[in-house]
Amino acid sequence: MTVENRPNAADVDREAAALKELDDEAARLAASMTAPAPRKGPAAPWQEIVTDRALFVDIVAVVAAVTLGYVLRFDRQVQVDLFEPRGGQYVLISVALAEAWVIAIGLAGARSPRILGSGREEYVRVARGSLALFGLAAIVCYLVKFDLARSYVAVTLPVGLVFLVVGRRVLAARLHAERAHGRFQRRTLIVGGRDAVLDLCRRVDRAPEAGFLVVGICIPGGAGVPSPVDGVPVLGRVEDAAEAARTIEVDVVAVTASDSATPAALKQLAWDLEVTGAELVVVPALADVAGPRMLITPVDGVPVVQVSPPGYTGLQHAMKRVFDLVVATLIAAVVAVPMLLLALCVRCTSPGPAMFQQQRIGLNGKPFTLYKLRSMRLDAEESLTDVLDGEVGIYYKRKDDPRVTSLGRFLRKYSLDEFPQLLNVIKGDMSLVGPRPQVALEVAQYDDALRRRLFVKPGLTGLWQVSGRNDLTIDQGTRLDLYYVENWSLLGDIGIMLRTAREVFAPSGAY
Repeated sequence: MTVENRPNAADVDREAAALKELDDEAARLAASMTAPAPRKGPAAPWQEIVTDRALFVDIVAVVAAVTLGYVLRFDRQVQVDLFEPRGGQYVLISVALAEAWVIAIGLAGARSPRILGSGREEYVRVARGSLALFGLAAIVCYLVKFDLARSYVAVTLPVGLVFLVVGRRVLAARLHAERAHGRFQRRTLIVGGRDAVLDLCRRVDRAPEAGFLVVGICIPGGAGVPSPVDGVPVLGRVEDAAEAARTIEVDVVAVTASDSATPAALKQLAWDLEVTGAELVVVPALADVAGPRMLITPVDGVPVVQVSPPGYTGLQHAMKRVFDLVVATLIAAVVAVPMLLLALCVRCTSPGPAMFQQQRIGLNGKPFTLYKLRSMRLDAEESLTDVLDGEVGIYYKRKDDPRVTSLGRFLRKYSLDEFPQLLNVIKGDMSLVGPRPQVALEVAQYDDALRRRLFVKPGLTGLWQVSGRNDLTIDQGTRLDLYYVENWSLLGDIGIMLRTAREVFAPSGAY
C-alpha cells in the first residue's frame, strides 16, 4: 500500500463518529417503538367523589323532569295500558328518555372533573348534551313517523334544563367551599418566566375555587435561583418541566409566558406528559378578558386567540337601557311606600332633610345629581377631612365613621339608603348595574386604567358590591370594576342583580 492510499487518523475518527451516531439513532428509534403507550394517571379520590355527585344530581334532575312532564301531559285518570300511546307507552318512553338523557350529558363531557365547578362551560355542556338528545329524538320520531306529544317535550326539556343547572350550581357552591378549605385541589406545576409565574401564582391564590394547588415552579435559572413565591420550591428550568412533573406527581402543568415556551417546546412537553397523566394547561398573556370575547382560530396548526373589542354602544346597550327603565320602574312602584316610611324615620331621628343629594361623575365624565336617603349628620361634608385625618384618596370610607347616624348604620347595612337612586336610573343618569359613581375629587385622581370606569353608566349595584364590597382591597375592587366594563353583558347584569338581592338580606362588607 502506498502512503497516499493510507487513511489518516482524522478520517478514521470521523468515520467512527458517524457510525456511533447511526448506532445511537437506531437505539433511539428502537426505544421509541417499544416505549410504553400513553396512559392516564389514576383518578384522585376527590375526582371520583365530585363525578359521582354530578351523576347523582343529573339522575335526580332528569327523573324529576320526565316525571313532571308525564304527569302534566297525561290525564291521571286514563287507564294505563302499555300499548296505549297516550298513557302507559309514555312510561316506557320516559324511562328510556331519562336513561338516554343522563348518558348524553356524560358524552357531552359535563361530568369531567376538570370542568365541574367551572361555571359557564359546565352549563354549556349540560345544555349541549340535552339539546343534542332531544334533536336526535325529534329526527328519529320523524323518520319512524311516531307522533311524540309536543306538550310532553315542551314541559320536560325546559324543566329538565332548569333542574340540571340549579343542581349544578348547588354542587359548584359546595365544591368551591371545600376548595376554599384546601380540599379537592389539583396539584399544579407552574412553568414560565419569573414575573409571569409570580403573577399567575397570585391569581391562583386569590381564586381557590378554581382548584389549583401550586406545589412547584420551573423558571429560568432552575433550582439554583431563589423562588419568587413564598413556600413554593423551584424544581428546575423551563426545559425541566416534564421531569419535575414526573418527580412530584402533579395533576396539572400550567405554562405561562416565557421565551422558552416556543411552539416546538410546548409540543414536546405535551408528548412528554402523556405517560404521566398530567394535564397541560397553557395560560395566554391575557388578563381579565371574558370567554365570549375570545375566539380561538387555528393558523397552520397554531391556535390564535382573537379578542373582540369591548362594546360601549350599540344594540346591547339599547337593550340595557330598556331593561333598566322597565325593572327600575317596577321596583320603584313596589318600594315606594316603604321608602316614604324610612324617609319619615330619617326626619324624626336626626335634624335635616330626609333626602341627601350630591354631585357625582357619570358616563364619559358627565356630572349628575345622585339621590340617597340621608344616613349622616348635616355637617358630614365639612368634617370629611377631619374624619380621614386630612388625606382623601380615590376610595375613602371608614368602617367606624362617626358622621353616620344610628338609623344610618341600619340603612347602610342593608343598602336601603340607595333605593332613591332608582330615580337616577329612570332618568338615565345611572344603570341598575355598573361601577358605583364617585365624586369629582376621587375621579380627578384616576389614572388611565381607572378612567375606563367612565366608559359605562354608573350603577345602583355592581360586581364589586356583590363580591365583598368594602372588605375588598382597592386593587381587588378596581379590578372587578374594570372587568365589568370590559366584559359587560345583559345576562351578567341579571346575575349581579340576583346576587345583590342576596346581599340585601345577608349583607357583608357594608358600612
